[in-house]
Amino acid sequence: HYLNPLLVELYDLDSGWSEDRQYYLSLASDQNMHILDLGCGTGLLCDAYARSGNRVVGVDPAPAMLQSARQKEYGSKIKWVQSTAQEFRSSEKFDLIIMTGHAFQVLLTDEEIASTFATIKNQLAPGGLAVFESRNPDIDWSANWNYEIELATPRGSVIEKREFLAFENGVEYMSFELKYSFPEGEFVSTSRLRFPSLELIKSCLSEASLSLEALFGDWRQGAFQQSRSEEMIFHVRSR
Repeated sequence: HYLNPLLVELYDLDSGWSEDRQYYLSLASDQNMHILDLGCGTGLLCDAYARSGNRVVGVDPAPAMLQSARQKEYGSKIKWVQSTAQEFRSSEKFDLIIMTGHAFQVLLTDEEIASTFATIKNQLAPGGLAVFESRNPDIDWSANWNYEIELATPRGSVIEKREFLAFENGVEYMSFELKYSFPEGEFVSTSRLRFPSLELIKSCLSEASLSLEALFGDWRQGAFQQSRSEEMIFHVRSR
């Protein structure tokens, strides 16, 4: 639904700087890395990487997102590409490839996951690192999914409400509704996410000739615990 420019304006308000973004920023250990952000959104992380002196490419399928990203402070120093993660190809090789904000979970089929891992495999420089995260499907996400928040915008107050709708195929797929109440009217969208198992992700990595270097359960690099950890944070290298 981020094809809608009104929603893009809200993105940095309700998805601003956070613990997970700080984690990804810390992965740029030196200031001359070549970094690829798959699903870059409005470019918050790309901008932060570029501010530190890194060379950055931001990829997103939504034109409105990229238009907003170009307005960031260092937007003119970043290469922006309209593409899905599955379809992106470049002659460039990258020291760090990231996929943040649970963007991995919009990949709804095994084929989409395989295509995305093929992109990562193709674009990693020798010794390069890829990092992404997915929510642990063993957690009861429906219990804590709903929320309602008020966002202050230049055109007035906006109410954002998220509501769980249903699971499909056990708890592998979740559909939910997002409702935005703007001063000028209401916008409602329905979204669907996949919660792939750790075993499936490991299998897809192996098939793509990618090796799992580390798996963490939180943004402080705590050990992943199947029954308790909310996140599955993957550090991956080519093999």
